[in-house]
Amino acid sequence: MAPKELHAFGADLQFGRQFYRRDLRNYLAEFASRNGERCAGEASVWYLFSEQAAAEIKQFNPESRIIIMLRNPAEMLYSLYYQFRFDGNEHLPTFEEALAAEPERRAGRLIGRRSYFARGLLYRETARYAGQVRRYLEAFGREQVLVLLYDQFSANPAAAYCRTLDFLGVDSTHLDVPFKVINASRRIRNRALNALLTEPLLRRIVLQLRPCVPRFLFRALREADARLRQRNTVFQQRPPMPGALRARLKREFGSEVERLSELLDRDLTYWTS
Repeated sequence: MAPKELHAFGADLQFGRQFYRRDLRNYLAEFASRNGERCAGEASVWYLFSEQAAAEIKQFNPESRIIIMLRNPAEMLYSLYYQFRFDGNEHLPTFEEALAAEPERRAGRLIGRRSYFARGLLYRETARYAGQVRRYLEAFGREQVLVLLYDQFSANPAAAYCRTLDFLGVDSTHLDVPFKVINASRRIRNRALNALLTEPLLRRIVLQLRPCVPRFLFRALREADARLRQRNTVFQQRPPMPGALRARLKREFGSEVERLSELLDRDLTYWTS
């Protein structure tokens, strides 16, 4: 597996200039350590949201195997808000305010200075799964697309892992893999340090220097940045979503979940019941 979140595909994903977008040569270089393995892959969450990524991936490799993991929309949006708060894309102090700001943000207002992906702040749009999944089914066919559910994965990661290996044509027998929680809820320890690490101007300068810096040095800088971020992170449980807000989101996404259930021939209405 290459590093996560390469986002080489999806030309319509308009990230800020502080976000590193790889061209094809640099994308392929991320797989340079591959040593005869049958499968190589990467994981970039916004490929699902993109309207163009499916077609671009199909053009790049029509034999690609696509793995999609879906989560209850209300839970996904709440988690996404806290992820954006953590990485600087979101500056509004509560989830309720962020949801209420969507009309203003659609008009280009109420976007924070450190935001790197303004369109992701239209939270409800990110959970319109039916159309997103349909793009991949139409591009690759059902035989090349595996849709997993986050709640089932969370309840039994070994079963989901074996199913994924079977889908990829990899031997799933005799597994001895520890399944650890690696994306627990997080908050920033020192906001001044985080502001420096996510400063848009500084990150733009670094990325502009990227072509002049040897690859090994740029990788070392990226790893140092990751270590600093890790040391500046505190893992803690996020507060529960207010019950009234959860109920409202379930009602809002009822018809969307029904469309997705029909598309996948799988009853997902328990997400909104």
